[in-house]
Amino acid sequence: MTNTTVILENDDNGIAWVTLNRPDVHNAFDEMMIAKLREVFQTITEDNSCRAVVLRGAGKSFSAGADLGWMTRTADFSHTENLADAEYLASMLNELYSLNKLTIACVKGAAFGGGLGLISCCDIVIADENTTFALSEVKIGLIPATISPYVLAAMGGRNARRYFQTGERFTGQRAYDMGLVHDVTQGADEMERQLTMILDHVKTAGPFAMREAKRLILDYADRPITPTMMENSAERIAAIRARPEAKEGLQAFLEKRKPSWISQKRETDEGDA
Repeated sequence: MTNTTVILENDDNGIAWVTLNRPDVHNAFDEMMIAKLREVFQTITEDNSCRAVVLRGAGKSFSAGADLGWMTRTADFSHTENLADAEYLASMLNELYSLNKLTIACVKGAAFGGGLGLISCCDIVIADENTTFALSEVKIGLIPATISPYVLAAMGGRNARRYFQTGERFTGQRAYDMGLVHDVTQGADEMERQLTMILDHVKTAGPFAMREAKRLILDYADRPITPTMMENSAERIAAIRARPEAKEGLQAFLEKRKPSWISQKRETDEGDA
């Protein structure tokens, strides 16, 4: 799937590459990009051959946040129109956050406002050390409302108290220290190596098990441990043990061989290492 604002490419290893494609404006997003991202995420959700998603920006930056032209247009909206516009953005973010695949953001240049919101929705974030982050909405009299649930979960309330209100900029190491970023890299080559290492792990994991593992997090994170949760977790492991994927994984382990979901090409590559 290709369009003017978002590019979706699928490779033979089950990886979906999603590229924000407005490099002339540092991938600032407007209503068109939001609609295309939502469409792309829905397409990936339904693609059972896809195992992981890599989200990145074309050109110098990941995303500079909201497009100024779009923001100017919304200033003249009625409350009803603004509400509908904001709800559509919120829906797109939730599509990414709850996507039933591993999501990895590769971040460089600028990650401002909604761009920072996008990476907060991803499972793994790799950022160049010189990436500049900011929740700059307050600088123009706005608040990071629709992205706030995801940003709060990623950086924590204590850090959000500062950056939501000051709008100040911070770089990769600070983002790492807050937990917003998982890995900080130096330059494109190191980022590519880190991404490749993660994707190599993905290729050895059971595809259905990965999806169900993510669902555990979405369903249980930050919730009290109750008898209902304990019963539900027991039911989930009982159900997955009976699936062909789990039986194949255990059998492969006992027979000291690779499970069937690892491609023959992958086996050859590892054998040559």
